[in-house]
Amino acid sequence: MSATRPRSTETTRPSLFWPLAAIVVPVTKYLARTRIRGAEKIPTTGAFVLAPNHYSEFDPLIVAVAVWDIGRAPRFLVKESLLRVPVVGWALRAVGMIPVSRGSISPSSRSTLSEAERLATSGSGVIVYPEGTLTRDPGLWPMRGKTGAVRLALESGAPLIPVAHWGVQEIMPRYGGRLRFWPPRKPVEVMIGDPIDLSDFAGRERQSAALVEATERLMNAIAALLEDLRDATAPPVRWNPAVHAQKETGRFES
Repeated sequence: MSATRPRSTETTRPSLFWPLAAIVVPVTKYLARTRIRGAEKIPTTGAFVLAPNHYSEFDPLIVAVAVWDIGRAPRFLVKESLLRVPVVGWALRAVGMIPVSRGSISPSSRSTLSEAERLATSGSGVIVYPEGTLTRDPGLWPMRGKTGAVRLALESGAPLIPVAHWGVQEIMPRYGGRLRFWPPRKPVEVMIGDPIDLSDFAGRERQSAALVEATERLMNAIAALLEDLRDATAPPVRWNPAVHAQKETGRFES
């Protein structure tokens, strides 16, 4: 995996991203031989909201290193509880990670989206997992999405960019708990799609029905990218944990 263009000021100016990258990037590249397709679709400057699929506890590192190699600083929405952990919380805040509570309609969640909007409109990128947790789908296809990524894009005006990746399950299976260090350099593909057209939802960013419809459009785009990577067809009905009596947060083993 290699950068395809010059780095933005986000990654050239001094920051804690550099010492973290010095540790994370070599380890990730030892484990994964990553091919990035569509790198040019992430803007070189300005805000963006990147929405990836999520099926392994290791895949945030794959996405982060891909974004770093493209030349942008990877910032995620992270669980609020992580920012209360000594040292870890300080480091996450220092590199601009944004806390998010588990409740999707709680006041603290609304406050988090406001903070994320300010970050996006300041010209930074934000990575948001629309599923909110590892997919429950038995075939590792994207499941039903939550509205946070769409809300953030609509409220900030930042482009919403879908991304899919495949191959990370060979490094760490869903809830696998341990990395598979051998053999090294397992192939992983990352495909970045065109920004989602949300123009027909302008002015409706506070309407639940509009947010659900826009989120389905996003999840369809992610699934289509993953179909291309896997050379397979996603299930016609997206997995809904509620229908299968599954919790939507925390660990779950099928």
